[in-house]
Amino acid sequence: MSNGASSGAIIRISDLRKVYRVGEVDVPALRGVDLEVKGGEFLSIIGPSGSGKSTLFHIIGALTPPTSGHVRVADRDLAGMTDAERTRMRRRTVGFVFQKFNLLPNLTARDNIAVARYLGGTDSKPDAQFEEALNLLGIAQRLDHKPNALSGGEQQRIAIARAIVNRPAILLADEPTGNLDTENSKAVLEIMRDLNQRLGQTILMITHNPEAAAYGHRTVQMRDGKVVA
Repeated sequence: MSNGASSGAIIRISDLRKVYRVGEVDVPALRGVDLEVKGGEFLSIIGPSGSGKSTLFHIIGALTPPTSGHVRVADRDLAGMTDAERTRMRRRTVGFVFQKFNLLPNLTARDNIAVARYLGGTDSKPDAQFEEALNLLGIAQRLDHKPNALSGGEQQRIAIARAIVNRPAILLADEPTGNLDTENSKAVLEIMRDLNQRLGQTILMITHNPEAAAYGHRTVQMRDGKVVA
């Protein structure tokens, strides 16, 4: 994580296109997206289902390659990456938070976080900045519990801790409050805002909810595979 917002763009996307092959038919998911995100920015992306939001995230997060266009994330060109290079990119540069918490049920919260640290190639103990993040998340007393002993809000906080344990340059949150009630949704959104404001974490968040989107510095609207506003 950076120590504050920077003026430079951490994500640069131009004329990004993604086409999926379904049987004999080409299905365009992205139709020429242009987007820049500054380091330390909290960006909300809103749009209806099928607008291309998740596909955009999958490309930024090096989960899938683009069909064409230019994508630079943290000064790395994603377009020409091998599968192995994309894997390293995911583990070291990008953290993911999803609507489903995706915690390993047989492991404690602490061990769920430790697995992410191991996969990221970091064997050292969490540093002071991560300890500060744990305090922001309010889960320091819940780390020895397994997921079934945690509330939905607590599980999502553990998922956020797991996503940021390796101090990724970018946190991608895909409908992070989709499985939470109103009270827990607000708590998680305020935590993400704190991570952004206090630790300078760059955050991109997909949401259907305009109230959730308002937590970001700015909102990008997508429709039919394009940025429209």
